[in-house]
Amino acid sequence: MTDIRLERLAHLLVHYSLEVKAGEWVGITGDVAVLPLLRALHRAILRAGAHPSIIMSDEAMEFALLREGSDEQLAWNDPMTTSFIENAQGYIRVAGVPNPRAKTNIDPARIQKQQAAQGATFGTFMHRTSSGDLRWAVTLFPTHGWAQEAGMSLEEFTDFVYGAAFCDLDDPIGAWLRLRDLQQQKVDWLRGKRQIRIEGAQVDLELSIAGRSFINSHGRHSISDGEIYTGPVENSANGWVKFNFPAMMRGQWIKGIKLVFRDGRVVEATADENERGLLALLDTDDGARALGEFAFGMNERILRPTGQLLFDEKIAGTFHIAVGAGYPDTGNTNRSALHWDLVYDMRPGGRMYADGELFYENGAFII
Repeated sequence: MTDIRLERLAHLLVHYSLEVKAGEWVGITGDVAVLPLLRALHRAILRAGAHPSIIMSDEAMEFALLREGSDEQLAWNDPMTTSFIENAQGYIRVAGVPNPRAKTNIDPARIQKQQAAQGATFGTFMHRTSSGDLRWAVTLFPTHGWAQEAGMSLEEFTDFVYGAAFCDLDDPIGAWLRLRDLQQQKVDWLRGKRQIRIEGAQVDLELSIAGRSFINSHGRHSISDGEIYTGPVENSANGWVKFNFPAMMRGQWIKGIKLVFRDGRVVEATADENERGLLALLDTDDGARALGEFAFGMNERILRPTGQLLFDEKIAGTFHIAVGAGYPDTGNTNRSALHWDLVYDMRPGGRMYADGELFYENGAFII
C-alpha cells in the first residue's frame, strides 16, 4: 500500500515547487535507492501533461568511478546531463543513498577533480535557475543510511522527513504558504540594512548585505525548506567562525570546521577531523574560498541535526553561510563549482546586529 505522504510529496514538488505545465521537459534524478519517490514523481509529471526524463544514478557505480577512473574519466562531463541543464524547463533532484559514508576513504583530491570539471555545467544551472528559465527543487527520500546518520530507526526518520515537509497534513501547500508569510516579515525588516555583525562563543564575524536581496525560501526549491537567504557583498566578510555542526560534502565528513575570513575570502581553515578533505574542497577553484550565501534556518519542525544538510540548514535557531557560488538573484556574483553550506547553532547563545541594532538573540528574531 502506497504511503499517502509519498504521494503528497510528489504532488507538492510537481504542482507547488515547480508548477509543471503541459508540454514541459522535466528531469528527475536520484540514486536507485530512492526509486519509490522517482516513480511517484514520474506519475505526477505525466498527469500534469509534461515529459519526464529519468537521470538515474547508483552509489556503487559512482564509487567505482572515484576509485578506478582515470583523471580523464573523472574530468569528463556527461553530455546528456549538460544538454538537460541547458534546455529543460524543470529539474527535481531526489537525495538519498544507501550509505552516506561510502566515500569516506576516497582521496579528496579525486573528488575535487571531479567537482571542478562540473564547474561550467553548474554555472549554467545557477544562471538559468536564477533567471527562472530552469525551475528546480531538491528533496530527500528516507533511506536506512540516512536514518542511521540521524540516530533514528527508518520508521522514525521517515516520520521526521514527511513531517518537516508538512506532508503529514491534509494540506501541505497551505502550511508552506503560512510559513512564507511568517518569513516575509523578517525579509521586509532586513530590506535596506547594510551591515551584519554576529557574536557568539565560537563566532565573531562581520559582513555586508548592502544592496543585496533576501530571498524567502518556502518550499519552491527545497522540500524540506524554511529559510531566508542572501548573497553577501563579495569582499566584505571579516572575522572567524567555528561551526558547531559537522558537515558533509561529496561523501566527505568533516567536523570542527573553523574558517577565518579576510576581505571576503577564507585565509585560514582548520578542522578537528578530516582537515585534508576541508582543504581539498576549498581548493576546488578560485571562487571556492569566497562567501556566496548568508542565511537563517526557520523551520520549527526541524529542531535537531541529522547530518543531512537539506534539513540541518533549515533548523530554526541556526544560521548558515556557504562558501563558493552565490545565487545571482541575491546580487552575489561569486562563481565556483562549489556551493557548500555550513551551519552554526545560535540557540546556546549568541547575538546578531544589523547596522548596530540587536535583532536576533539566542536563535530567535527579537524584532
